[in-house]
Amino acid sequence: MKMLTPPFDDTIIAISTPPGFGGIGIVRLSGDKALPIAKKIFRPKKRGIVFSPRKAIFGYLYDSKKDEIFDEAYLIYFPGPYSYTREDIVEISCHGSPAVLEEAVRSGIRAGARHAHPGEFTLRAYLKGRIDIIQAEAVNDLIKATSLQQAKLAFGQVEGKLTKKVISFRQQLVRLLADIEASIEFPDENLSLNPKNLVSTFENMIDFLLKLVQSYDIGKSITDGLMLAITGSKNVGKSTLFNALLEEQRAIVTPYPGTTRDFLKEQIKIKDTIFNLVDMAGFGKPASFIEKEGIKKGMEIASQADGLLMLFDSSRKENRQDLALLQEYQSKKIFLIFNKIDLPPKMDIKKIKQRFKGYPSLKISALKGTNLDKLRENIYDVFAPKLRRREDIIFHLRQKMLLEESLRFLKKSLILLKEGYPEEVYAEEIRKIIPLIGQLTGEIRMNEVILNIFSRFCVGK
Repeated sequence: MKMLTPPFDDTIIAISTPPGFGGIGIVRLSGDKALPIAKKIFRPKKRGIVFSPRKAIFGYLYDSKKDEIFDEAYLIYFPGPYSYTREDIVEISCHGSPAVLEEAVRSGIRAGARHAHPGEFTLRAYLKGRIDIIQAEAVNDLIKATSLQQAKLAFGQVEGKLTKKVISFRQQLVRLLADIEASIEFPDENLSLNPKNLVSTFENMIDFLLKLVQSYDIGKSITDGLMLAITGSKNVGKSTLFNALLEEQRAIVTPYPGTTRDFLKEQIKIKDTIFNLVDMAGFGKPASFIEKEGIKKGMEIASQADGLLMLFDSSRKENRQDLALLQEYQSKKIFLIFNKIDLPPKMDIKKIKQRFKGYPSLKISALKGTNLDKLRENIYDVFAPKLRRREDIIFHLRQKMLLEESLRFLKKSLILLKEGYPEEVYAEEIRKIIPLIGQLTGEIRMNEVILNIFSRFCVGK
């Protein structure tokens, strides 16, 4: 395999803590010369001290160029291969001033280190065989997790939970292919396979891949959040509800219909799930070209949304527009919200609920805040992804595409088997899957893909 660039036989240095000010910041070095370089920029407080592995040493950051100390720090040395990168690693913990941290990096570079590229520490861990691509992607997912649920799922993959299952699947695939080829090569040895057992094996393997492919939608909703569109006729209180759920005055609210002509999008977090809330123009007869365009855009958003918060004004009678909206989007996941219960009721709520059975509903007053806490709970219960215990989730399109391609070949193999084609024919389809699984774990390395994955990481990881 052609060597990935840049070279990975030198020593790198970078800030490992997030940008900004903090009580503590960490500078990390990795490579054969990590400790010798660190000794040039760090002075132990006690003279003659031995840099023992995994033992914190107190001292000072030292500028050899100016012959002066500029911060106090702790240094910990992790010798390879028992480190994150399987190389010698040194971590220096000092005060979290950007000026101090940047000077520590500059000092390390003057002493012989190279500034690390984004994700290069994790890339080295992958190249040294400590982790595979699935685990590397999970490291980034864990770093960027926006909920505890996502963090737990990512951590499971960092620990190799998904990798083990994928490797087990690949081993099963190789054994199956070996059995098929043995029966082809040695017809006199009575090694022919039972078609019924073969079909069962294929179906179990297809089920495994299918569940992983289908889990991508859940994974995407966890990482990116679910889009919920607040829909309804004009002047039903959509912007008021939008502001109430955000707990800030984000949208302009007036008593006049058609105030919202474009759309606003903001994130809210309910328990462990992110929701992308969209406030948009009310449906109805447009009063201007701008409003017409706003309604058109709103219909596009509603059709693309993961779910709809369908808002009604309970203080006025239901109209054909309200019912037409429900009819238009009845195939989507909808939550019915009857707003303005602080005003005398005029809408026949019971009639609407009977006509559209199965839709969850709630009566609220967005203006007064009535039942808003209950609404948040209901939004979570209705729209948040439900994970089964020990369910494996994939978060990346790259993973989904490789699994879909593998699934396509496996399904084709099963069809050929059922239609009575010779073993050589469906064995060829199985053979195509093995390199795809290799790409999934990174066993087969594709430089462009690998560098693209690691370029998304923060520099110090």
